[in-house]
Amino acid sequence: MSKKDKIIYLKSEEELEIIRENGQILGKAHAEVAKLIEPGVTTKALDKVAFEYIQDNAAQPSFLNYNGFPASLCISVNDVVVHGIPSNRVLKDGDIVSIDCGVYKKGFHADSAYTYTIGEVQNEVLDLLKHTYRSLFKGIEQARVGNRVGDVSFAVQNYAESHHYGVVRELVGHGVGKYLHESPEVPNFGKRGNGPKLLEGMVIAIEPMITLGRRGVVQENDNWTIRTEDRKQAAHYEHTVVVRKGKAEILTTFQFIEEVLAKKNLVIA
Repeated sequence: MSKKDKIIYLKSEEELEIIRENGQILGKAHAEVAKLIEPGVTTKALDKVAFEYIQDNAAQPSFLNYNGFPASLCISVNDVVVHGIPSNRVLKDGDIVSIDCGVYKKGFHADSAYTYTIGEVQNEVLDLLKHTYRSLFKGIEQARVGNRVGDVSFAVQNYAESHHYGVVRELVGHGVGKYLHESPEVPNFGKRGNGPKLLEGMVIAIEPMITLGRRGVVQENDNWTIRTEDRKQAAHYEHTVVVRKGKAEILTTFQFIEEVLAKKNLVIA
């Protein structure tokens, strides 16, 4: 999914409030999906639930028809890193599934992703999810005025690689606002002190895509689905955040997802 252009747009407080409100709708849409995630459900059924919830809240799914993408959710199972297309595939015990979703309302987007477990998952895969989740927040800690994009990128990479995971290079985070993908790019790898300066009001999606094995990926013939080259599992978490002085503000939310997971006694990364 490509960026609109190379201009970095700073958001006003009024615009940030819209994105924050959209983040609440998005978090609740994720939670509606989370309620249904279990062995036997199809990924297409999950997509339908998200589509209906978003439309019921007078919003639009950001991904639907974006550059021809045919669904509201990117649903990526096991070795699929991102951009999996919902289908009649049935989730089964031991799977992991990344749900990536965007909401568009009042002229602005919000974007977030969460990786779920299905039934009993191997311990090494659970560890991958936990560390990918934590790497997201390591990156967010660096999204403050005075730093550069490379500080965010390095924080994610350093944490993930210190636990011996692969960090995907070909896919990156991005600016978010009036367009789903804006500048700057936010890689999950990089050097401290490099890249564009982080300014008050910059809104970025930070989204670690971390692999259990090697970091190489391949694209399937559908021109969307991105898999790990070695077919080992991958995890993906994402928040939309605004750069602030001292500490970034997270504009999306995992609260509603994790309330659902707690009720189902599922692992929370």
